Amino acid sequence: MSTVNFKDLNRLGYGAMVLEGYYGGIDDNQAVEVLRHCIEKGLMIDSADAYGNGHNEELIAKAIKGQRDQAFIASKFGIVFDAQQSGSDVETGWGFSLSINGTKSYVTQALDASLNRLGTEYIDLYYAHYPDPNVAIEETVEAMAKAKDAGKIRYLGLSNVTADQIRRAHAVHPISAVQYEYSLWRREAETDLLPTLRELGIALVGWSPLGSGFLTGKVDTVNEGDFRTNNPRFVGENLKANQDRFAPLKEIAKDLGITPAQLALAWLCHQGDDIYAIPGSRKISRIDENMAAADIKLDEELLAKIDRLMPVGATQGATLV
Repeated sequence: MSTVNFKDLNRLGYGAMVLEGYYGGIDDNQAVEVLRHCIEKGLMIDSADAYGNGHNEELIAKAIKGQRDQAFIASKFGIVFDAQQSGSDVETGWGFSLSINGTKSYVTQALDASLNRLGTEYIDLYYAHYPDPNVAIEETVEAMAKAKDAGKIRYLGLSNVTADQIRRAHAVHPISAVQYEYSLWRREAETDLLPTLRELGIALVGWSPLGSGFLTGKVDTVNEGDFRTNNPRFVGENLKANQDRFAPLKEIAKDLGITPAQLALAWLCHQGDDIYAIPGSRKISRIDENMAAADIKLDEELLAKIDRLMPVGATQGATLV
């Protein structure tokens, strides 16, 4: 078993989805080098079986070879990427729907397939990627708990769930982490989700903590073929309105001598010791830049100013699943 415990992890982990070409190409050798750097730095590596139809987990297998005990691997299941496998249709708001399967039999099937691709006997943190609307969350978690008892999972997680689903799942087996979109770009988790997590002692792992790259301050246009053209916040007048709204944050970062991305990540770290994030990058230099944000101190006055500038719901454009 890994010697790395969830609570001891660096608050800023690594989202490996970017290694599948969503923000530009990267060859497998470079990707493995990036992953090994993350392991060396003690970062949680976040993946999913659906990323690259299993390719992402295969990359991780190469990176952890010979050093499994030093790595903390999180992965997810539930998105059906085999055309022969059935699932429930779930709209995402991104211009496409997903097929989700949360049945007990599929949990077992998906987990064993991920373990095989990863070349490991266990996954440190295993999430249900999305709840299946036609399967009780209790049924899904029961199967995950059984796998944990068998030593195939160390910690149970849920992703993209409601506060009610969290309570129901946690009553079946303790949930260690919930993954949900959380950043200055989208703060809706603070309304119902985060208070529930804190009541139950569950960590929040924020996906897309840089707003799909928007919070880097470098997104002026989104070109045809970019997956973000499916996000209403990047389209037409919404993008211009959001650029104007976020402009003061770029000035704050400049005054502090840090990047806008570091400001966004530092802000997130200041929201509580139970908040983690998984920014992704194809460049090792950017990964190190992101890590440095965990050590940036923001005083109460500045945090209050950021709250006034970017309250919940400030971003223009529909929120997505």
